[in-house]
Amino acid sequence: MADKLNILVTGGAGYLGSTLVPMLLADGHRVTVLDNFMFGQSSLAAVCADPNFDMVRGDAREKDAVAPLAKDADLIIPLAALVGAPMCINDPLGATSINRDAVDMVCGLMGGDQRVIMPVSNSGYGVGEPGKFCTEETPLRPVSLYGRTKVEAEEIVLAQGGGVSLRLATVFGMSPRMRIDLLVNDFVYRAVNDRALVLFESHFKRNFIHVRDVARAFRHVIGNLETMTGEIYNVGLSDANLSKWELCEKIAEHLPGFQFLEAPIGEDPDKRDYIVSNEKIEATGYMPAHSLDAGITELKKGYQMIRNSIYGNV
Repeated sequence: MADKLNILVTGGAGYLGSTLVPMLLADGHRVTVLDNFMFGQSSLAAVCADPNFDMVRGDAREKDAVAPLAKDADLIIPLAALVGAPMCINDPLGATSINRDAVDMVCGLMGGDQRVIMPVSNSGYGVGEPGKFCTEETPLRPVSLYGRTKVEAEEIVLAQGGGVSLRLATVFGMSPRMRIDLLVNDFVYRAVNDRALVLFESHFKRNFIHVRDVARAFRHVIGNLETMTGEIYNVGLSDANLSKWELCEKIAEHLPGFQFLEAPIGEDPDKRDYIVSNEKIEATGYMPAHSLDAGITELKKGYQMIRNSIYGNV
């Protein structure tokens, strides 16, 4: 496959896409984004001057919109999704049609040497075993509709033959299309603005990863498509398998006076409680470049700009 690719990114104006697309353009690729702009965002304004960038307003579920774009693509990155269990609970039909069926459709349009890199939530691991790392061979036990649709999409991509699946840890960090509702982003926002947080299921552990490191993982796969195609990779910070309580302790190191306490008042619809091994992708030469500490510092700065809650998915 050529060094410079024609890349189609569905949902490319979202939280991850608006970080990834500028990187792909900087690498010299030609990038077409298909997005319905459901959040009214202008997150790709800074790259509109790039002659290698094309923007199409449309729905990733509409075959007539996707087919002509997919025909010319060397690589497809299907980011279009209803992300997170709460959003999928609010719109179960949308969750199924976007998260799974749209991926099935685009895979059906592909042929020849075309490739697809699919982001999947590692919430598919559900409830892990205490002290035991989840690897790519660990059985998937998704609890929520969101988890199930992403697991099913992964199966479709791998069955297609030209796919790579990236099982992403919980993402954090500033992005042109910001999301405050992600766990680290949410906790830091509350620490900055409220100085206090009530936790539920505070002992539940999960893995974390910076949004820029997720984008770097996509770039790493693009540079190693011949050897990585057909595989699944966990993508996370190996030193950040933390419980909610431990995360709050880390945030308090940066924001003295932040108070947090436990109360039996809620539950995670994904039941996420697991620790994850990222050794497989690290063995290919990929290593994250952004620590959790650096992300918290970055978010503190960002929240001097962001003072409202329109930057979430729910």
